[in-house]
Amino acid sequence: MLLATTIEGYDAELVERVVPLVDMIEISPDRWVREQDGVASIPQSALDFIAGLARQAPLVVHGVGLSIGSYDRWSQSYIGLLDQLFEAVPIRWHSEHLGYAEVEGEPLGTMVELPRSREALRLVAQRVRAIQQRYAVPFLLENVARALPDDGTEQFSPAGFVNEIVAETGCGLLLDVYNLECDRHNIGLNIPDFLDELDLRAVREIHIAGGTLYKGFRLDIHSRLVEDSTIALAREAMSRCPAAEVVVFEILDEAVAALGAPAVAAELVRLRGRLGLV
Repeated sequence: MLLATTIEGYDAELVERVVPLVDMIEISPDRWVREQDGVASIPQSALDFIAGLARQAPLVVHGVGLSIGSYDRWSQSYIGLLDQLFEAVPIRWHSEHLGYAEVEGEPLGTMVELPRSREALRLVAQRVRAIQQRYAVPFLLENVARALPDDGTEQFSPAGFVNEIVAETGCGLLLDVYNLECDRHNIGLNIPDFLDELDLRAVREIHIAGGTLYKGFRLDIHSRLVEDSTIALAREAMSRCPAAEVVVFEILDEAVAALGAPAVAAELVRLRGRLGLV
């Protein structure tokens, strides 16, 4: 299995230090966007920088802004960003959160989980198929950290809902183990039960990250180094996901600035050893 990390900005020192330590690089289109005259796009300077990364290591793309679960429409602006990237650089696969970030075109400022209903299942499955037809590479969905506990109206279990989407579309999965830890802390998710039920054969990518607590709530924010409990959970997931190809250490650009590129590089060396990655 391979090791990767996120690169989210024009940080020459970070690139110099971490690219030799990883096997792949993950980028998020949302982090490179600029808006001019009301139109969001990735500037040519960013595309050139990303193309330089692609010459050093294979690229995968991970999105935040598609809002695949918005009831009215997904983000056409984000589709435009994907179009730019697919035209500019080779991409192994791309992924998106199984949630929504916009309502009636207005950004929420966070990612919200979907209601686990048959109506939401049909909506997401239709959009997944449209994505698969538009881009000829695998598409993965990521489990999001949930903000609210179940209210008794759910028609599927958390893992069962994901399994239905996989069965209907053939999409892959991105398993974020830190998000599972957030759900365990915040809403009491039983992680062993979730993993036992989830179709782990569909998992192609695993995310790890370090976050923080705010007023007792564990936040899905990639601002810290990885805790031992997250590493242990990642090791378990690696052993149970036969198609998983890469473990990605997620770190925000703002966190890199705070921690320093040497600390991120040291963390990647530590993670490769602790996860047993060759």
